[in-house]
Amino acid sequence: VQLQASGGGLVQPGGSLRLSCAASGSIGGIVLMGWYRQAPGKQREMVATILSSRSTNYADPVKGRFTISRDNAKNTVYLQMNSLKPEDTALYSCRLLASRGDYWGQGTLVTVSS
Repeated sequence: VQLQASGGGLVQPGGSLRLSCAASGSIGGIVLMGWYRQAPGKQREMVATILSSRSTNYADPVKGRFTISRDNAKNTVYLQMNSLKPEDTALYSCRLLASRGDYWGQGTLVTVSS
């Protein structure tokens, strides 16, 4: 199983980015897809997750600004990030929890700076 994340980059405060993560391979049944981030000098934290039921969960700092969604046909999860702040700067990694295992992508860097 491979997870390919994309969409990161440099954006000014208040701007927007959309991250994508496509899963390929013998996945099996998907339980959860999600985005996590790790800022320099900090531990990795959950940003947003979406279950197979499409129930979503967000970290408090991103509620109301970020939206997670998924395309089941494409085995792809998205993270729409609006009103970005400098404290959102981090390496964003996607996760796929499936019946056959727990998989992580390589990450995409998001930098919020003027």
